[in-house]
Amino acid sequence: MTRRSASGLPSAGPLTRAVAQPTSGGSWDLALVFVAGYIATAVGRVQQLFPILLPLKPAFLTAAGALVLYVIHQVGPRRIAALRALTTTCVLLLLLWSALSVPGALNQGVAFQLVFDIFIKTVLLYLLIVGSVRSMSDVERLAFVYFAVAALYAAVVLVRFQVGGGAWRLNGLYYYDANDFATLAVTAVPLGLYFFTTGSHGMVRRVSSVVGLGALAIALVRCGSRGGFLAMIAVAGFILFRYTTIRARWRVMSTAILAALFLATATDRYWSQMSTILTLDQDYNRTSETGRWHIWSRGIGYMLQHPILGVGANNFPIAEGTISPLAALQQYNIGVRWNAAHNSFVQIGAELGVPGLILFVTAIAAAFSALGQVARLQRALPSRPRGPPQLAQALTGSLIGLAVGGFFLSLAYYEMLYAGLALAVGLRKAVLAPGQFALTGQNRFGRSSIGRHFSEGQQFGSPPNRTVQRPHGI
Repeated sequence: MTRRSASGLPSAGPLTRAVAQPTSGGSWDLALVFVAGYIATAVGRVQQLFPILLPLKPAFLTAAGALVLYVIHQVGPRRIAALRALTTTCVLLLLLWSALSVPGALNQGVAFQLVFDIFIKTVLLYLLIVGSVRSMSDVERLAFVYFAVAALYAAVVLVRFQVGGGAWRLNGLYYYDANDFATLAVTAVPLGLYFFTTGSHGMVRRVSSVVGLGALAIALVRCGSRGGFLAMIAVAGFILFRYTTIRARWRVMSTAILAALFLATATDRYWSQMSTILTLDQDYNRTSETGRWHIWSRGIGYMLQHPILGVGANNFPIAEGTISPLAALQQYNIGVRWNAAHNSFVQIGAELGVPGLILFVTAIAAAFSALGQVARLQRALPSRPRGPPQLAQALTGSLIGLAVGGFFLSLAYYEMLYAGLALAVGLRKAVLAPGQFALTGQNRFGRSSIGRHFSEGQQFGSPPNRTVQRPHGI
């Protein structure tokens, strides 16, 4: 019997050659272009940065084009069967569970709109990213698009929005607020470092990565987000101590440059705001009933009161205004804030109950597991300047930024989170998916088998030179 890992695919063990459909690691094709456009519109919001694009409906056109091409081109790694992964299962079940929450939601209209107008599109983005990638090169291309649109967003807001005087931080941005965008910026940083430090990417891409990283760092400071700051510290720690596929001198130098940008652009007001992280007992988030600490406590209460289906998708603010202990104050003409959850995990637990929280956490954990399996390939292969292990660690850094940033924000249905999960699952699919390799037996990658495979000139994600019988159950 074949043992399965947290990613939903057979657990990592010695790799033997197996039957595989031909897999192109070549150039862009139209389907990938449409998916890239969908990322640019859903995550980068380019149509809002440049309103001249709005009449063209780029989000609809790119999503529809990608979906049609994916459905009619069911061959090789783009077969629906190749979507199989634990993260994919959890994401689809999360969509189903959110739909089931609609009839019993506190406000059915709000829940219905979230599920069938917003979240279903987010899940479609996830499926199209995972389904469209054919090779590691495709994952690289889409990861660069993610980085590029985040950097473009940063550059545009730096040009169009000024800070100074009483307005010490960015405000009134496009689609995202300052805290949301700070998390997006943090998630793009490890990808920028990957494209800058990893060889064979070309001078244009490396220079654009440096420029993009600079824009992201400056914009992150001007966002003035404490959650974004903590996420950046977590990512910086990962880069310094765990991003082992980049040489130590590059890790130290890159972190030092980013720190220098912070020091050069951050104001006294910024550091004063960040210093409040160390005095939580005096911070409004701990002392005020509308601060995060009390909101989270009430959110856990909503989950315990509605443990199966929660209060309904996107109904956390409704719960705050109708069933929270503070709601009774409204009968005395005392205003009550209908707060957001300010924590993705509390948000999901309160809105979709305990099953929803389990699915959400499992989806993220399985994505980390998938990247970990790919990253461990470096143990079995000769040192390479560029390959799946390097990209896997960059994506791991991005997911760390999403997880930490999401702990302080309501990102449970946001496109940036599911795009990050999709890139992780897509990389594992391209490198270790059934049909390209058969995985059997032990719980470690077999050095001799995998090393022999790639020493024969095979590119990661390309079809094997010969085939053997696939083990039963894969």
